[in-house]
Amino acid sequence: MSEAIPHPRETFDWAGEEAHERAFLDALDRGRMHHAWLIIGPEGVGKATFAYRAARRLLGARVAPEFGPLGAPPDDPVSRQIIGRAHPDLLVLQRDPEDGKARRGIPVDEARTLPEFFSKSPAAAPYRVAIIDTADDLNTFGANAVLKTLEEPPERGVLLLISHAPGGLLPTIRSRCRRLRIDTPRPERAALWVEEKTQLGAGDARRLLAMAQGAPGGAWRLAVDGALDADRLAHDLLAHLPKVDDSAMQSIVDGFRGPAGALRFNLLFARLAEQVHAMATRRAAEGESGVTLDRWAEVWEDLIAVPRQVEAVNLDRADVFYTTLSRLRTIG
Repeated sequence: MSEAIPHPRETFDWAGEEAHERAFLDALDRGRMHHAWLIIGPEGVGKATFAYRAARRLLGARVAPEFGPLGAPPDDPVSRQIIGRAHPDLLVLQRDPEDGKARRGIPVDEARTLPEFFSKSPAAAPYRVAIIDTADDLNTFGANAVLKTLEEPPERGVLLLISHAPGGLLPTIRSRCRRLRIDTPRPERAALWVEEKTQLGAGDARRLLAMAQGAPGGAWRLAVDGALDADRLAHDLLAHLPKVDDSAMQSIVDGFRGPAGALRFNLLFARLAEQVHAMATRRAAEGESGVTLDRWAEVWEDLIAVPRQVEAVNLDRADVFYTTLSRLRTIG
């Protein structure tokens, strides 16, 4: 698959459960909208998509029930302004800017714009809204800047903080936010959504969801990145051990060049790790024990660690692959 996944601000359907949206709407309809919401849950379950859905409603977009309880139509003026990053009452803080340049985190100077943003009255909407995607990307100084806003809640202002790992946030930030946890949706709902987005069959959709631990957005990302091909390649490699096709191995290594090659390398090692783990677990359940099983466990641990090591010290991917392949051949 080659098509790009749309940004959450451009996404108008959602695979998540309606109960999450109704909890937010209940607070809004009762006039008890909390000034800060901490949206937590595993990666790939749609936390950022939810935040933009909530933002559209707070900013006055028309209601479109066909898109779910928090749904808004893509052609609404508010929706179009958000897509164009031009709504005067929406501020978005994120680690990586739209020009694609990677950053270590959200710069503190950007986090310090929050108090000024919320000091102003809404220009064109019922509320002013800020989305932080993610709060995990704030350093200590940035977190303190956010905390200042939370300590002085703005009138008609709502802060939506997204977090994959809320345990790492300042306790004072967590305590000042209303927490909304978004878990993985029901498997059948998630599978149908992944089928629709990827145009793949039910079996492939379920396989992708298993790889993504039930997260539909994660499954879609894996489909686009080529995880199914990597999964089949890992299966073939392990099934034919200790034999290998040298020309096929060279073709694999040639695909490890450049940024796209790094992604293919990481995907292949992730799929190898999962399949080695499944195989070792099955053999242990069947009563096998001893040195061979211990060696498979060691290889599994290495398969998980290697991609991080390659990135950290800039190791040659081809060399690492052939070294790993040699180890697999001696066991297989």
